[in-house]
Amino acid sequence: MSTRWPPTPLHALAGPSAQHWFGTDHLGRDVLSRVVHGAGHSLSIGAAAVLLAAGVGTLLGVLAGLSPRYLDELLSRLFDVVATFPELLLALLVIAITGPGTGNVILAIGIAQIPNYARVIRAQTFVVRRSGYVEQAVTFGLARPALIARHVLPNVLGPLPVLATIGMGTAIIATSGLSFLGMGPQPPSPEWGSMLSEARNYLRVAWWTVLFPGLSVTLTVISLTLVGRRLQRRFEGRNR
Repeated sequence: MSTRWPPTPLHALAGPSAQHWFGTDHLGRDVLSRVVHGAGHSLSIGAAAVLLAAGVGTLLGVLAGLSPRYLDELLSRLFDVVATFPELLLALLVIAITGPGTGNVILAIGIAQIPNYARVIRAQTFVVRRSGYVEQAVTFGLARPALIARHVLPNVLGPLPVLATIGMGTAIIATSGLSFLGMGPQPPSPEWGSMLSEARNYLRVAWWTVLFPGLSVTLTVISLTLVGRRLQRRFEGRNR
């Protein structure tokens, strides 16, 4: 028998079997296929949000670190205010203004994560700004744009891989949460949070429709966190 049955109500809520390893959902769709396909949606949204947050956060962090005291204080207070809101709550606020959809989810999660990058890059910029090689470059009359491009930026980006890896896990959780609430990619998109939302009404009769998407989110976030912690130990010069 073929392992790829077309979706049909006749195959709805079939349990895990040789034909459907993860079972089928309420419309007869193969859960394994949707979980695998949904990984692309969840990971791409998370990666796009992290790229947005890292890019804007780096620019703002460097700007704050190199600006006069009054502007640095203003930006720092702005980072602190935004960071006081839980990321998911802030993302919900942005979605409430912009409306649901994949692009708006990326924007919302990216905005919520910007302070995480900006504050770290600002601190790194202060360290680099006071270093001997930067002071020497200033003494030699190196133009400010060249100084930033050659000496500041390359030396403040060290923590970014750590922040981005851990932030990716947080972004995936936020994406799934927003999709679960109906504010992310809309059905029939197989995003993991959307799958969980569709399957919650069938939990008692079809546990597999909830278990496997939820397990995918959990294992992905745990894996990214472990990689991020490993990168952090290397960045800090620790072997273990």
